[in-house]
Amino acid sequence: MENEFLKRWNDVYGNEAYAYGQNPNEFLKEQLANLSPGKILFPAEGEGRNGVYAAELGWEVSAFDISEKGKNKALNLAKAKQVEMDYRVGELAELGFAPASFDAIALIYAHFPPEIKSAYHQALGKLLKKGGIIIFEAFSKSHLKYRAENPKVGGPGQIDFLASMAEIKADFSDFEIIELEEKVVELSEGLYHNGKGAVIRFVGRKK
Repeated sequence: MENEFLKRWNDVYGNEAYAYGQNPNEFLKEQLANLSPGKILFPAEGEGRNGVYAAELGWEVSAFDISEKGKNKALNLAKAKQVEMDYRVGELAELGFAPASFDAIALIYAHFPPEIKSAYHQALGKLLKKGGIIIFEAFSKSHLKYRAENPKVGGPGQIDFLASMAEIKADFSDFEIIELEEKVVELSEGLYHNGKGAVIRFVGRKK
């Protein structure tokens, strides 16, 4: 699974075009507007559109992904925008991020394989300072029907990769829920997120 997963993302990020565009996710933009810049982590950051945007706002940005090709494009985008980010490649446990060291973590379409998803969410929660904020948007388990009607909206085709509100409550049980909802949104993000999709949106504060 891991090798297939890595190959898939290297294929996606191996093209010249930015798979999900160079502009940040709209929900992330809305949430960052409510926060004062500090240290923020972007897991599964891919080609860097969200991390670069946060850096432009004055955040100290760290990011990681399993794809070296994603990292290369992210750093090229950061250079073009004249910002910097600490971008690491590998699995979370190997990357050396310190506990309680971030003010915010942004999980934007970070669809981890089902066998590690909850463990990753819980491990990421430990990297936040007390009072730190999680910003989360991902396709919900209801998304498969939208994907079937319009493959251009993208997202995983296996239900176990998708999110539910019950999973979020369980994985982030030590968080105060500021916002948690499932809704249908219209996406226009690069080549792979176009059209209506069902998403989970979550904002939580670490207790």
